[in-house]
Amino acid sequence: MTAPKALSYQNQIAFAAMTRGNIRRAPGGAVATAARPSHPQPVEAPAANKDVGPDGLHILAYGALAAGVILALLASQDTKPLLLTALAVLSMFGAFFLFGIAAGHVRIGERVSERELLRALLEGLTDGVSVTDRDGTQLYANRMYGEVLGEEDASTSGSIEMSFQGQPEPQQAVYRLLRAASRGEPWREDITSLGPLKHQVRRLRISHKPFQIPGRERDFGPLVLWTICDVTIEHDHAFRQVQSLEAAIAAYDQAPVGLVSIAPDGRISQVSAAFARWLGTTPQSIQQRGLNISDILSSDGLSLLRASVREAGADGASMDLDVIGEDGRQVTMTLVARKLNDGGLMIAARNQLMAHPISSASAQSADARFASFFQAAPFGIATVTRDGRIASANAAFARMILDGSSGMGTAALEVLSKSATAGARDEISKALDGAMSGKPQPTPIEIVVGDDQQYSRRVYMSPVQTQGDNGEAAILYVLDATEQKALEEKFAQSSKMEAVGKLAGGIAHDFNNVLTAIIGFSDLLLQTHRPTDPAYKDIMNIRSSANRAAGLVAKLLAFSRRQTLQPEPLQLGEVVTEWVSLLKRTIGERIELKVLTGRDLWHVKTDKTQYDQVITNLTVNARDAMPDGGTLTIRTRNVSERDVQKQPHLAMPVGEYVVTEVEDTGCGMEPDVLAKIFEPFFTTKDVGKGTGLGLSTVYGIVKQSGGFIFPESTPGKGTIFRVYLPRYIPTTEDQEVSDQKAGKKDRQGDLTGTGRVLLVEDEDVVRNFAARALKRQGYEVLEADSGVAALEVMAEQEGHVDIVVSDVVMPEMDGPTLLKELRKTNPDLKIIFVSGYPNEAFENSLDPDQQFAFLPKPCSLPQLAAKVKKELAKA
Repeated sequence: MTAPKALSYQNQIAFAAMTRGNIRRAPGGAVATAARPSHPQPVEAPAANKDVGPDGLHILAYGALAAGVILALLASQDTKPLLLTALAVLSMFGAFFLFGIAAGHVRIGERVSERELLRALLEGLTDGVSVTDRDGTQLYANRMYGEVLGEEDASTSGSIEMSFQGQPEPQQAVYRLLRAASRGEPWREDITSLGPLKHQVRRLRISHKPFQIPGRERDFGPLVLWTICDVTIEHDHAFRQVQSLEAAIAAYDQAPVGLVSIAPDGRISQVSAAFARWLGTTPQSIQQRGLNISDILSSDGLSLLRASVREAGADGASMDLDVIGEDGRQVTMTLVARKLNDGGLMIAARNQLMAHPISSASAQSADARFASFFQAAPFGIATVTRDGRIASANAAFARMILDGSSGMGTAALEVLSKSATAGARDEISKALDGAMSGKPQPTPIEIVVGDDQQYSRRVYMSPVQTQGDNGEAAILYVLDATEQKALEEKFAQSSKMEAVGKLAGGIAHDFNNVLTAIIGFSDLLLQTHRPTDPAYKDIMNIRSSANRAAGLVAKLLAFSRRQTLQPEPLQLGEVVTEWVSLLKRTIGERIELKVLTGRDLWHVKTDKTQYDQVITNLTVNARDAMPDGGTLTIRTRNVSERDVQKQPHLAMPVGEYVVTEVEDTGCGMEPDVLAKIFEPFFTTKDVGKGTGLGLSTVYGIVKQSGGFIFPESTPGKGTIFRVYLPRYIPTTEDQEVSDQKAGKKDRQGDLTGTGRVLLVEDEDVVRNFAARALKRQGYEVLEADSGVAALEVMAEQEGHVDIVVSDVVMPEMDGPTLLKELRKTNPDLKIIFVSGYPNEAFENSLDPDQQFAFLPKPCSLPQLAAKVKKELAKA
């Protein structure tokens, strides 16, 4: 029986062991040996094969054919010459054949079978090989298996447990091996055990793996192939290498140079005792804590080190850096670093203090002090040679100017003017030439760096007195002015907006007075004209234009944060949802509207009408940015204090907010446009398609409500506006006011009334309109053109006035002062302030308990009459 061709090498070894003649199948399918159930029989020599194989039959057939040809030739008389030639050739081949046999070059024998070849291979292995079933019953073992276990003959070797009796640790390892074999899992153990002489310690490596013989699973079942080898020599060799390495490290520890090995991930993998001692710790402590190189070098220093090593290549880089010690103190060292093949670093360090011993009790060497100052400075420092190249640079200079690289040997002018214009480059070149020629440069140079020129740097240049043609001629000092520039721009923008706001507010107040008169007299004229009169349409056009102008004035007041707000607790999710239908009509059918409101939204306190205006204006701007259609998304969600702390760039006070996000997928805006969008009258739309007050109004409303607005835009992708309003917790009083508004509305059908009204207004035209309007509704009107005149009228009437309607800003005595004087003699006197300024602008000048009503300008005749009637109706 021969081994099948398809078997693997491992399975062929096992098959050869299974089929050697001393294995039989026991009843029930178990494998058993003929002589002893637990030990294999010796390998017997194979018997010679006496049968003639296929190759022998071929030789006999060819020989018979040749003999027939020769007999035919002998029978013919005409072929004698040919016959003699053939006989000569055959004789020659026969002589060579006999000579080959005698010399041993030609051998006649039978072919060796694959099974016998595998047996010979097993017996010639230098490792012990054994085959068992999963229960540990040994089925085969080669010669080396017995020798490694200390048995002279493999046939007499017992189970593997018996070979390590009395040795606890090896027995535990064997137990783990047997357990894994029973589960059909591969396993390996390295065992230290006693040799045959008991005083000899050996290192054995034992492993096994499960296998099966394809097609013979039912005959043999799952089997386990064991290997055992003696690795004592290899182990001793490795141990000696470790000892040699430890001895070398011990020698390095005594050297005055510190050594550090850095892994590719930055972890300190090896450190000498000298380096650890300089840091105030031990190598063991560094290893146990798993320190990283970033723990002993500042971020700037580490960036400079890596950049310098990358630029230096195989030559390595040298620099002076401050290394952070165990107690936080900095130790100035000269580091020579080189990159390893695996991406790590090998660093040799020299302590500056050790290299320059202290010459006195008060100070160390000047070189060490300068090196410490040079690297620890929080601003950039670089020296420039006489030919204009950088000779040295500290870590801060590398970070702020050189993008982390060392920059040594680079032209200073190219470094400083990389992002400069032609004019700025000439200015830098002139200042640099002056410093290198020995002329002080007291005025700093402003430069910008970064991929997007987003960083500002202020460079000071000072000359250095040196000797030699290539000595250090100038020193550059670099300060980071980015934050200062940003604050300056922000302050300038804020100042500009404030100035424009004051101007807009002042103009709006004067316009409101004019518009109040125009709208008021238009209402009076409309009451005397029928719709069929020719002048009726003209009066309506005048009134419509005045109302339109009043809308523009309201936007100016909103921008200047001087409009009158009526704040109330709002749940923004509900407000946005109410406006969905109107917003859909506003944006059209080509734009998809998505409204995503967060759950359990907090309340805010703002004017609902003004918040609606914010959403409308942002929606209209988003619509105009998507002429070809797109998606408009409105989101509302809560923002916790922790979320605000994670976004310090927003520059908002830490607190709780509710944010409204309006996002479009339109054309987006360039940075220069984005910086001006809140300025009044700034617009990118065509003439006649926008006033430039939409986003200005939004800005003013949000700011007056105590909120913040932040835009973000990417050209070609879209824009998102985020409006943050502070969280408000409603009170019981807020709920009562809300219930009153829900259950009761002002009825303005009948505006007539009775009572004595004192009208105080310094603008004659406005006072005339208001007086005529109130008289037409049945009121008795007393007029005064100033606060002082109003007091005189009150004195003449001995305080018999039902209500006072007064302007706020007047000469001699303003409205709040008038209220205080009137309340001295008549504490319950009702008063209505009418002004183009918001009530917040003057209510701070009044006592908190002072009660008054407010009517914003411009106001129409019905609004004025309705307000007076409402206040008189109050108890």
